[in-house]
Amino acid sequence: MKTTTKKALTFIKEYFLVTVGITLYVLGWSIFLVPNNLVGGGVTGLASIIQYATHGAIKIGTTYFVLNIGLLIAAIFTLGKGFGGKTVYAIVLASVGLNLLQVVIPPEIPQILAVDNGKLMSTIMGGIIVGVGIGISMSQGGSTGGTDIIALIVNKYRNVSPGRMILAMDAVIILSSLLVPSYTAAGELMPWPEKITTVVYGFILVVICSTVLDMYLAGSKQSVQLFILSEKYAEIADAITHDLHRGVTVLDGKGWYSQKSTEVLMVMTRKTDLNILLRYVKNIDPNAFLSVSSVTGVYGKGFETIKMARKGKKE
Repeated sequence: MKTTTKKALTFIKEYFLVTVGITLYVLGWSIFLVPNNLVGGGVTGLASIIQYATHGAIKIGTTYFVLNIGLLIAAIFTLGKGFGGKTVYAIVLASVGLNLLQVVIPPEIPQILAVDNGKLMSTIMGGIIVGVGIGISMSQGGSTGGTDIIALIVNKYRNVSPGRMILAMDAVIILSSLLVPSYTAAGELMPWPEKITTVVYGFILVVICSTVLDMYLAGSKQSVQLFILSEKYAEIADAITHDLHRGVTVLDGKGWYSQKSTEVLMVMTRKTDLNILLRYVKNIDPNAFLSVSSVTGVYGKGFETIKMARKGKKE
């Protein structure tokens, strides 16, 4: 029963965070980017180009949903059904949100927050919000679809930064906006000089978005190494193993000043779990001595997987 409850809570937590990420993603586009006729990368960027070219007849959410079908099928076969389930949810939520929020958000809000502050500030704010939204969703095994799916598929087999992958693909999509006409919400055709400027803002947008994405993912996966010295080392080790479900290594040590033998606990854990672990230790032994250091990489069960290139067999 305890295991079932834990799985249920984990399920709820993951889908809740995916919902938060998608909500931020949709708000970034609906409030800051679309009102300024800004373009971005990925399927959403391509969908925005189509919306501007059709006077809004084909909404972003509609194109976004249709274009993601093929990529979603590829993701299910490559990344597993768990990824597919979360991504189907994310795509449906984003598709509805991208269409709905453009209608329900009062025009005064994007006017004050985005249009009045200019395209540059809107690009910066939109890029940050969109990047954080993608990061939250990807950290829970989901995706906003499109180039995110391609980046995750490649990242599964290669140590390639998802942000850099997305950046390269987005550049092609942004440049394609020069090939089609673009109309504002008022129905005015965007002149060429402004379209070129919009492309520049588009590149700024994807750089900001990919940088924020990499920073978020790196922060959520950062690990720390702890050395714990305590007379109650056995009790602390049991608590970490059974309650926090982290491995503990017991090392033989000797205090040179006291010339007494002692046991040293070595623990590897995520940085996000550090405060919980420290509270556990201090509740058991307030006098415990702890050393905490950041590590650049931890590979193995419960952490990262070493990804190696597949080599063809030599005949």
